[in-house]
Amino acid sequence: MGRATDRRGVLRIDLDAVTAGRGSVRRPDTLAVEEPLEIRVGAAGPGRRRPLAVTMRTPGDDLDLAIGFLLTEGLIRSTDDVLTAQLCAGAETPNTYNVVDVVLAPGVPEPTTDPSRNFYTTSSCGVCGKASIDAVRTRSLFPVAADPLSVPATLLAELPDRLRAAQRGFDRTGGLHAAGLFTPDGELVVLREDVGRHNAVDKVIGWAVRERRLPLAGHLLLVSGRASFELTQKAWMAGLPLLAAVSAPSTLAAELADEAGMTLVGFLRGRTMNVYTGPHRITVEQPA
Repeated sequence: MGRATDRRGVLRIDLDAVTAGRGSVRRPDTLAVEEPLEIRVGAAGPGRRRPLAVTMRTPGDDLDLAIGFLLTEGLIRSTDDVLTAQLCAGAETPNTYNVVDVVLAPGVPEPTTDPSRNFYTTSSCGVCGKASIDAVRTRSLFPVAADPLSVPATLLAELPDRLRAAQRGFDRTGGLHAAGLFTPDGELVVLREDVGRHNAVDKVIGWAVRERRLPLAGHLLLVSGRASFELTQKAWMAGLPLLAAVSAPSTLAAELADEAGMTLVGFLRGRTMNVYTGPHRITVEQPA
């Protein structure tokens, strides 16, 4: 498996130091690794699995990433739909094992290749190249509208700091997104980091699939960037009633969250936040 970080020499320019008569310096810097991961899916038997998707990701938790991707795309429903999933050798030299081979359980339909659905994704966009919104609006198996989750606004305001404190990869590189699964009491259940927002979310959901924890009712998902349509869809597919982001949501994210009955929170920073849908799940205590 490839490394999640790598070292590279850089020229460090500090204009204040230059003004003070000190020159620029060369020093090593730590970068987040970005490499392609090919996901192959099919029935058991030699030569049966075909490439389904290529995503640019940070190596690590690749099996969770692949399983989470298949779940959030509606291609599997649970861990029972997967017979085996393993990292395989690719064509690189030296080999970085940038291939996940997924064997579907007997009776699980193999995905069909549709030219209108291009599954190549970059680290910044999880639905790039797909023909239309209708092509990606996958319906969840889990109704979340009736989920009774209730979270105090004061507790929700503390979660970005708890997420940030657990971001070890970000501490080293400054270049990784994070997704964290929390309980209503603010306990961090699992955190995953990746150069791609959607990959970090898929890694969290894939972990939950393999741990047989779906649906993730009564939990909330916090992401370190913005709340896009695909992240909202992924949260819905996992049965999450609340998605919170430290940055902005998109219009489609708000529309999808409203349709699903999810609570969508954006600009969760300090002691302020915007609740775009499902405000009944956020409680605000009035001062005495």
